[in-house]
Amino acid sequence: MALNDRSRRRARNKTRNKSQELKGQIKEATGRATGNPRLAAKGRADQTKANLKQAVEKVKDALRPKR
Repeated sequence: MALNDRSRRRARNKTRNKSQELKGQIKEATGRATGNPRLAAKGRADQTKANLKQAVEKVKDALRPKR
C-alpha cells in the first residue's frame, strides 16, 4: 500500500470522527432545546464515542514510525 493511501485513510478517519462529534453536539443541543432527555443523552454518547476514536487515532499517530 502506498504512503498516500495510508495518509488518505487517516485523514478520512479523522474527518469521520470529527463529524460524528459535531452530530453529537447538534443532537445534544436539540434534545436540550426540545426537552428531550433521551436525545440529549444520545448526543453526549455520540460525542464520547467520537472522542475515544480521536484518541485512538492520536495514539496510532504517536506510535507510527517517522519517515
